[in-house]
Amino acid sequence: MDLIIEGIIKAFWLLVSFDPEVLGITLLSIKVSGTATLISLVIGISVGASVALTRFPGRSIVVSLINTGMALPPVVVGLFVTISLWRNGPLGFLGILYTPLAMIVAQAVIATPIVTGISLAAVQQLPAKLRLQILALGATRRQMVWILIKEAKLSLLAAIMAGFGGVISEVGASIMVGGNIKGYSRVLTTATVMETGRGNFDVAIALSIILLLLAYLINLVLTQVQQRERPR
Repeated sequence: MDLIIEGIIKAFWLLVSFDPEVLGITLLSIKVSGTATLISLVIGISVGASVALTRFPGRSIVVSLINTGMALPPVVVGLFVTISLWRNGPLGFLGILYTPLAMIVAQAVIATPIVTGISLAAVQQLPAKLRLQILALGATRRQMVWILIKEAKLSLLAAIMAGFGGVISEVGASIMVGGNIKGYSRVLTTATVMETGRGNFDVAIALSIILLLLAYLINLVLTQVQQRERPR
């Protein structure tokens, strides 16, 4: 109990004192996870909507693969991204292993199936007659897709929250591809693991509280937008 209290006090002090190291770690966490989430939105919503609105042979297999990807273990993603970016790997020529960019790539791979799966379900559950009505009014297929995406925006906001939540709290892949380098590729989750291993439980608890607070604030903003757009 004393450790938890010490951790809360430590977290409060780190926040009010604007500790430069903690501030840098927090900002990098937002940058990496935010960028990865944006990438996953562009890919995930596009693929999810396309699969939802298209009928083709093997569609059920594709949907199953997407749903399976939603539970993709981050450590497995980290392994394959590391192998791909290794100096002898197929993408080794990029030279981005153990950099924030590599962390963005790994986190985008983790978040994309989550966003894709939720987007697919969101568009698929819209009434089929709605599509016909939109086309009957003279809309092109691209315009129809855009209108359907706007109709499913509440569920898509949930996809954003799920995708961001999946990567901001991820640790395995970030350590493997980022290296947890001080002042360069260290984020809140990897720093928490490191401080725990060192026995600095008060600092680890403080970092965990900051991580929870960050996730809560971002999801609070998205939830406010979602609830404000809720149909009455």
